[in-house]
Amino acid sequence: QVQLVESGGGLVQPGGSLALSCAASGITFSVYVMGWYRQAPGKQRELVAAITSGGRTNYADSVKGRFAISRDNAKNTVYLQMGSLKPEDTAIYYCNAKWVGTGLDYWGQGTQVTVSS
Repeated sequence: QVQLVESGGGLVQPGGSLALSCAASGITFSVYVMGWYRQAPGKQRELVAAITSGGRTNYADSVKGRFAISRDNAKNTVYLQMGSLKPEDTAIYYCNAKWVGTGLDYWGQGTQVTVSS
């Protein structure tokens, strides 16, 4: 059974930092592209950041320079370090695991991030 379990969400003030984690089980973690997506109320889900099995990263323009994605294949965990947070970063953040070329694509349940004073 595949599970992606996010943690670390919460309420933070503008300009603050927050770190998200996603622990995966039931998959061969090292072969998956891991990604963080987010969905704000009334908006479509969008890619925030992704990291390949080899460590190559990709970021949405809106978070470049503020967020950092990383992975620990030994711990089957992907991280998202978020800094200089803005109110527009408020959303539910979802972890995604995708094995490119196979159609295997899994989602976590999401964690709420709220940036507000």
